Amino acid sequence: MSNINLQCLLGIQCNDFVMIAADQTNSHSIMVMKDDEEKIYKISDKLVMGVVGDSGDTTQFAEYIAKNIQLYKMRNGYELGPTAAANFTRRNLAEYLRSSSPYFVNILMGGYDMENGPELYFMDYLASSIKVPFAAHGFGGYLSLSVMDRYYKKDLTEKEAYEILQKCVQEVHKRLFVSLPNFQVTVVKRDGIEVLPVINSSSLK
Repeated sequence: MSNINLQCLLGIQCNDFVMIAADQTNSHSIMVMKDDEEKIYKISDKLVMGVVGDSGDTTQFAEYIAKNIQLYKMRNGYELGPTAAANFTRRNLAEYLRSSSPYFVNILMGGYDMENGPELYFMDYLASSIKVPFAAHGFGGYLSLSVMDRYYKKDLTEKEAYEILQKCVQEVHKRLFVSLPNFQVTVVKRDGIEVLPVINSSSLK
């Protein structure tokens, strides 16, 4: 669990969409292994999960959740909505927490439900879960929450939400002692999932 707080996840939920950003740095000890790591996983057609933590845990847990949700769809003929998927994920985190091999992962789960609209769920490695309008994980999140609190409105457009995430990344670049150069951004809306341009130093100029 050594580097779980050195990674960063950001999420915003508005009237028509959910937007999640994740840093792309994969580090081990004092070394950066790569800076293009995919930390946002597609779970279903209108559901994504941003996961940070130890690299083995994040991949294994995200794939386990994704495959089980797809299995549920095959067995029952319909997909789990964001609320049901978040409850399923939280229960698995809680069960593994009480086993000999817990997953040390922090999660932001965002999806679009045809009845309830967009939803964003905050989960941590201790298996707490709550529905939120905006959220962040990691040390970068400490610097970003005040920016989100200042600029967040329910009726933001996609462009405005993306600009808020850019402001957050700017603060992370300016104030955090760890280098997190690239942030991937994904938006979930009624039409499905869309990958937005990566936020990095050159895009912030």
